Amino acid sequence: MSEVPANYDYALLARAIKAWGRELGLQAVGIADTAPGAAEVRLAEWLAAGFHGEMDYMARHGLKRARPAQLRPGTLRVISARMNYQPRAAAGWSVIGAPDKAYIARYATGRDYHRVLRGRLRQLARRIEGEIGAFGHRVYTDSAPVMEVELAARSGLGWRGKHTLLLSRDAGSYFFLGEIYTDLPLPADAPVADHCGSCSKCLDICPTGAIVAPYRVDARRCISYLTIELKGAIPLELRPLIGNRVYGCDDCQLACPWNRYAEVSGEPDFRVRHGLDDVQLAELFSWNERRFSERMAGSAIYRIGFERWSRNLAVGLGNATGSAAVAGALRSRAEDASALVREHVAWAMQRHGVQLSSRSNSA
Repeated sequence: MSEVPANYDYALLARAIKAWGRELGLQAVGIADTAPGAAEVRLAEWLAAGFHGEMDYMARHGLKRARPAQLRPGTLRVISARMNYQPRAAAGWSVIGAPDKAYIARYATGRDYHRVLRGRLRQLARRIEGEIGAFGHRVYTDSAPVMEVELAARSGLGWRGKHTLLLSRDAGSYFFLGEIYTDLPLPADAPVADHCGSCSKCLDICPTGAIVAPYRVDARRCISYLTIELKGAIPLELRPLIGNRVYGCDDCQLACPWNRYAEVSGEPDFRVRHGLDDVQLAELFSWNERRFSERMAGSAIYRIGFERWSRNLAVGLGNATGSAAVAGALRSRAEDASALVREHVAWAMQRHGVQLSSRSNSA
């Protein structure tokens, strides 16, 4: 509970919070109110349509996402922040266009952003506390039922694009979002206008047709969901459409004209690690679980585990160019200990006409 005097100048504090955020490496900070809006209705419709797939937590938390005060009682405002992550990396389309290489969503080629962004937001909260004393707050970085894009849009950090990601005129969409829920009655910022216009590039480029309408995504078809959230087998009809995207997908961002203005991040933790921006599928598939754990420690990829990582790579190999290297990689794990991996390897081998015996015809 805040103990700030009733006559405190919250407008001055709001300006200071934004300046402190920039000093801490946050590219922009905005403040949103917590009044229920149209987002609550859209969320209910999205859940009712089953577009959340196996993400049961989305339905379990229900409308709490749209009601900050239910998540943290006493919340009056949400301080929303964005932090750029685009690394210096091999050009996205060039890797996607090389079927023997693995495409990894650029946000995941460096260290896990959760700790980095959460740390900066906690530092910001301490700066506020140093100025006004103890106040009620809680920091979130994709760690609770929070409508991050909605709150960021409401705080004036950008607008929700047709692909449902937040867009900024001066930063595109290559950034992370995080929040501080607080009981401080800070002045709320005004939202900005939608600048997507008649553009439909993100809808047109989506490999699986997951963007079923402007501002509406069926997660069950989204490659990010299929390669990260889905725990079981990837649907057969979607495997060929995934191509070489083995962790997430950036196609809608790569196609978005606003990302002409995205800036490369100067944050050391977001630099590419272990050459993950430009690496052969067969090389990654040769890793054992120990090497996966060593290489992916501290990475967002680590949380899906070795089994799902291998499943995704098997699909990528199934969509790769037929070669001795691809055939050899698949044969090496045709009898994998995981039934999930074996099933996807068998599918990939069938795609290439690869037999288990090396003496048989290969791809």
